[in-house]
Amino acid sequence: MGKYFGTDGFRGEANKDLTFEHAVQIGRFLGWYYGARQNKKAKIVIGKDTRRSSYMFEYALCTGLMASGADAYIMHVTTTPSVAYITRVDGFDCGIMISASHNPYYDNGIKLLNGSGEKMDEETILKVEDYIDGKLEIPIAERNEIGRTVDYVAGRNRYMGYLISLSKYSFKDIKVGLDVANGAAWQIAKSVFDALGAKTFVMNDAPDGYNINTDCGSTHIEHLQKFVVEKGLDVGFAYDGDADRCLCVDEKGNVITGDHILYIYGLYMKERGKLINNKVVTTVMSNFGLYKAFDKVGIEYDKTKVGDKYVYENMVSTGNRIGGEQSGHIIFSKYATTGDGILTSLKMMEVLLAKEKTMSELAAPVVYYPQVLKNVRVKSKPDAQNDPDVQAAVAKVAEELGDTGRILVRESGTEPVIRVMVEAESDEVCEKLVDDVIEVIKAKGHIAEA
Repeated sequence: MGKYFGTDGFRGEANKDLTFEHAVQIGRFLGWYYGARQNKKAKIVIGKDTRRSSYMFEYALCTGLMASGADAYIMHVTTTPSVAYITRVDGFDCGIMISASHNPYYDNGIKLLNGSGEKMDEETILKVEDYIDGKLEIPIAERNEIGRTVDYVAGRNRYMGYLISLSKYSFKDIKVGLDVANGAAWQIAKSVFDALGAKTFVMNDAPDGYNINTDCGSTHIEHLQKFVVEKGLDVGFAYDGDADRCLCVDEKGNVITGDHILYIYGLYMKERGKLINNKVVTTVMSNFGLYKAFDKVGIEYDKTKVGDKYVYENMVSTGNRIGGEQSGHIIFSKYATTGDGILTSLKMMEVLLAKEKTMSELAAPVVYYPQVLKNVRVKSKPDAQNDPDVQAAVAKVAEELGDTGRILVRESGTEPVIRVMVEAESDEVCEKLVDDVIEVIKAKGHIAEA
């Protein structure tokens, strides 16, 4: 990770951590960089979510791009995966998404995508950061070299058409609930489900610039749970602010996590001979119950670091076709280069209709293990993680659990924190074993003062 950009872009509170000037500088560099590389005017596509500040950042980016000679194509309010798709299929030099995903409205972010619709490579990101820090000088466009903006709402419509084309079944008479989180999916998701014939019931579809993710969407799925039960729906889907993740609710009101989705669709692929390498890509935070369920049906799995970036890197290098996170970032590499919440919900509908089962029946084999996760603020993450006594305590817990659970101790990527997590057959066992390890961290003097 760089100075400004993390695994999911440059993110922070709008005009405090991520400023208007930063956006202009990012646009200035990208417009010049892609134009200079090919000795012609760069074409760059931009999408945004519904945050009030997204409009400011959109204009700032366009200003920088045009000043460097690039043409900026504006998709307006749309999802992150739609920008990735259009960047790739319409031959743009790169794509930009303005969103802070599931964060509150006052945060925002700038995500950069390469010409293939994938997350921008580290080398280019570092060059952007060098320009922000004044380490590079670039020329400004003049006369006929100055760029322009192009309204590109047609790109969003093309993406919707693409999603509709992927469905193998009519959704006629299926009652579907959608929580669009007052975010980027608010116009797209219902249109897609309606076009496929579903009886669509939508909540949190009145964005006002301030209510994105506020007590709604995939981070507050309890509201969709209640909505599905009260209206007698067959299934519900909840997205986050930029709709790159999806969680489900079954007909009984139970939450269907990203882990359940990986199991349901992974098994569906295996049964049809489509699961390349017989493998699903997970992260280290997937629940122990998922691995138990995979073992029973003979599906293998890889585990990556937390972050859809790492999941996708694994899929590219191995050819694995499905992977994702417990939080609902699911990547279907045959169809997309990023997590795509609406695509994920369509794939769940496909299994539902193909197998003629309810969502609760499809998810039943994944029995979630209780989990306790505690964060410990430390003086030095490497010192605490590598302490021989701490490692011995972790090994002791792992031995005690055997094949009845697991322990995971990892460093936070953004805070001076060590995360200690145990999954076991009861909450009481989880709590005790997590505390056993934390006591050793304390005893060895690694705890930071409050």
